Amino acid sequence: MAELRPARLTWGDLVRVGAAGLRARPARAVLSALGIAIGIATMVAVVGVSSSSKAQLLAELDRLGTNLLRVTPGQSLFGEPTSLPETAPAMVGRIGPVQVAGATGDTGTPVFRTDRIDPRRTAGLTTRAASLDLLRALQTGVADGVWLNAATARQRAVVLGAVASERLGVRAAGGQVWIGGRWWTVVGILASSPLAPEVDRSALVGFGAAETYLDFDRHPTTIYTRTDPGQVDAVRAVLPATAAPESPEEVEVSRPSDALAARAAADSAFTNLLLGIGAVALLVGGVGVANTMVISVLERRREIGLRRSLGATRGQVRGQFLTESLLLSGLGGVAGAVLGGAVTVAYATWTGLPPTVPAWAPGGALAATLLVGTVAGIYPAMRAARMSPTLALSST
Repeated sequence: MAELRPARLTWGDLVRVGAAGLRARPARAVLSALGIAIGIATMVAVVGVSSSSKAQLLAELDRLGTNLLRVTPGQSLFGEPTSLPETAPAMVGRIGPVQVAGATGDTGTPVFRTDRIDPRRTAGLTTRAASLDLLRALQTGVADGVWLNAATARQRAVVLGAVASERLGVRAAGGQVWIGGRWWTVVGILASSPLAPEVDRSALVGFGAAETYLDFDRHPTTIYTRTDPGQVDAVRAVLPATAAPESPEEVEVSRPSDALAARAAADSAFTNLLLGIGAVALLVGGVGVANTMVISVLERRREIGLRRSLGATRGQVRGQFLTESLLLSGLGGVAGAVLGGAVTVAYATWTGLPPTVPAWAPGGALAATLLVGTVAGIYPAMRAARMSPTLALSST
């Protein structure tokens, strides 16, 4: 007499059997998968939004360049404020790798929309003298009107930074503002200067006009140098001695693009925190799947007993419930990845960011769901496999 052997179940058979178990209780399956979907959607959306923001920062860095250096006066040995020599911009411009050097000087004079405003309400705006090469160094555009030239730099002509224009309510060239007890004509409005926010909050006039009408001493307070990208460190090392040969230790040199890089790093740290929150949500979803599978095993004892009595092995029963758990988690993971990607695209489109979802984000999310599904299904599957066919069939 031939020995009877249990039929072998293929992967396709396991999937069909597992799917049948989920279809038998669709509402419970959807609610359990929803917990997984929420966790995955949170993680994918967090990574996507952070990557979109970082992509914009990197694109901005590529556009603005990392070869801009900023020279400012520091403090003396006794902690007193110092100033740069009048010749500092010209001296810096003579350094070989320096492509262009622009300078500004703080006149200490506020700017107002009219002569009727309280002098104490400056709105954080000030008037700065600016060299004609400033925009070339900053690579900042003119949103409206024109930039200063050799003629207007000696007259009462002013160019407003982006923030100054908004706060003063002057949105186009041709108007007038009140500076130092005189009316000045607005000849231009600048676009935003991400690497020089102080310029955004300034009214810019020529060095000659500042000296004539605002008693400016012509000492620059900031020099912006655009250098050969391959020589940034070398130029940075010689700038203090070049700008102030008599007191190089009183000169500070910084690279404005470092602020954008630090901002990208801060965004990454915040992303890690939100990923932790998403992981907690995913863990809660995994617990929900495990709970659903345990209840399913208890409710389907007669089904398990019948299958065992018809020849199903413990391994086949174990595989059935483990596959069911994996399908449940996998469906939640796929739904969550799609939802997270949709949230990323919607947010990026709304805020003007480039929609960016790293390929590893949905891939890692799906891998995490399969891991959660495996862990959540191991105990229920083993419990179902250990169930005695006789006791299972006799249970009510």
